[in-house]
Amino acid sequence: MMLCILLKKTAEINMLLVKSVVILLIEAIITTGRKLQTNSIKLAKLTAAKLKIPYVDRKNSAIEKFFEVYGVKYVLVAKKNSLRLCTKNNEIFFHPSLAHLRIKNILNGEGDRMIEAMNLKCGMKILDCTLGLGADSIVESFIVGNEGNVTAIEINKYLAEVVDHGFKNFSADNVNVIESMRRINVINADYIDFLKSAADNSFDVVYFDPMFRHPLNKSVSLNLIRDVADHRALTIEAINEAVRVAKYRVVMKENSRSLEFDRLGFKKILGGKYSPIHYGVIEKNFCQSA
Repeated sequence: MMLCILLKKTAEINMLLVKSVVILLIEAIITTGRKLQTNSIKLAKLTAAKLKIPYVDRKNSAIEKFFEVYGVKYVLVAKKNSLRLCTKNNEIFFHPSLAHLRIKNILNGEGDRMIEAMNLKCGMKILDCTLGLGADSIVESFIVGNEGNVTAIEINKYLAEVVDHGFKNFSADNVNVIESMRRINVINADYIDFLKSAADNSFDVVYFDPMFRHPLNKSVSLNLIRDVADHRALTIEAINEAVRVAKYRVVMKENSRSLEFDRLGFKKILGGKYSPIHYGVIEKNFCQSA
């Protein structure tokens, strides 16, 4: 009798240990908003299956409670046909507000430093190695149009899913923004691995917007994603691969005072005299009209 009880207790302890290990291995979970809606539950479960993470019933719990109970790094929330990525510090969601403003300015005849640096034209094929919240990719897609193509790389699979879902499902009255978003191809990958697998001259322009070595802390959008962003510095290997893959040019966005331009071999620097942001350009020998 005592032996049976002992074996039962041992089995219970082992099960608790297994559950503890499983919880420790979970990086993220997904749930819904407090108001349970059929569409939100469906989206949450589809996303859970796609990302291979657990779906957890909300049960009116605060998001903070999920971090405490499951010990996860991220909590995704499916809400009103959108996805939100929560960390302990921030709630990240997709919205094309900055891209909307930039496209509006372009249509009004104003310039855009990124477009000038990349020398973007209709029909171009662009590789954006640092998707982030997607504003640059949307503007790129707007310029290259239906005849062009933008492939955007994001190493954080949860951020990639939130932004990609936004590209595919966000609705607004601005047709230019919506059409531009819908055309973007988002890929969850490490850009160095993607570059190594890409053929020579397979993209017209390769673009990098890494997290700045000296952050501009006034940037609200960047402050939001610092917890989920790729903080690695660009390497010479990555730039060399980008030069091989790009047909016309490689462009990097950085703090105007950054030493990264010189370290990585960017000799041509574009940007306003008083702008906190500059663009480094490496041009290739292929003929491209300005």
